[in-house]
Amino acid sequence: MLSKTEDLALISADGVMRAAERLKGKAIRTPLIESVVLNEAVGGRVIIKPEVLQHYGSFKFRGAYNLLSQLAPEARERGVIAWSSGNHAQGVAFAAKLLGINATIVMPEDAPKIKAENVKRLGANIVTYDRYTEDREEVARPIIEKYGLAIAPPFDHPHTIEGQGTMALETFEDALERETDLDSFIICCGGGGLTAGSALALEAVSPDTEVWISEPEHYDETWATIRDGKPQIADVSRWTLCDAIATPQPGKLTLPIMERLVCGGVAVTQSDIRAAMIFAFQNLKLVVEPGGAAALAAILSGKFDGRGKTTAIVLSGGNVDPAIFSAILDGQPIPRK
Repeated sequence: MLSKTEDLALISADGVMRAAERLKGKAIRTPLIESVVLNEAVGGRVIIKPEVLQHYGSFKFRGAYNLLSQLAPEARERGVIAWSSGNHAQGVAFAAKLLGINATIVMPEDAPKIKAENVKRLGANIVTYDRYTEDREEVARPIIEKYGLAIAPPFDHPHTIEGQGTMALETFEDALERETDLDSFIICCGGGGLTAGSALALEAVSPDTEVWISEPEHYDETWATIRDGKPQIADVSRWTLCDAIATPQPGKLTLPIMERLVCGGVAVTQSDIRAAMIFAFQNLKLVVEPGGAAALAAILSGKFDGRGKTTAIVLSGGNVDPAIFSAILDGQPIPRK
């Protein structure tokens, strides 16, 4: 097993470029879109990368496929295990199916039903746990030891990080075709895999683009850690709409990259998220899950000032429970399991 320092040395913009080649014909190259209504509301230009249109509604397939496709034959034979509230679970399950690998997913009992159903449909085995009283990695450990499974981490692995970074690389390339320079890029942030990989890619191809992160209130420990220079840990007992990015702390590999390359952070409220989801549905005609709407919420709420700028944002996931989505559109209380 490599050390943290050795792992960090393996993560690079060149790795993101190689991941992009690996993902050609496998991942969907999601298109860039714009909204006159959003531009007017912000007072600037907003370039939207809708990863809700990616396989199984999330960017997570990018990192999962990049990781699983590089496993040694003996590791593929034994199978893989991952832990996730749903989007990484679906990404791993689909990548495993494409590559003929058996997958086991450790998921919280209250994961959105649509995500769990997709994982089962893809042929992966699900092991559930209570996210408020149990540690998912502790739940996974005896399974790993018994069957010798390879771990597919949701964010803290060089290949995962580099695969996720292809999202920003595509955004830059397609913006360049439009002769558009990106002043800033706001990324929904949980453990930081998408942010770290994207920041590395942008550092190489568009170094003047500022990388910002958007996190849910009470789970904004990543920017707090970067800002204050000391580790912060979120209280995971607090309920949040944004289950997909409700991580207790950033990754050991993702944090050093983000400390170096992230310029700022925004904490968005439940009301900000609701407004962003409604806006996306009404004006973009897209269904966006709460965590996937965090970047849109940051710029739409004005907590990130987009006036006079060209800002890219990612809609990172679209797998929202229908009952929750209906309640949000109707302005009703959110049903909890």
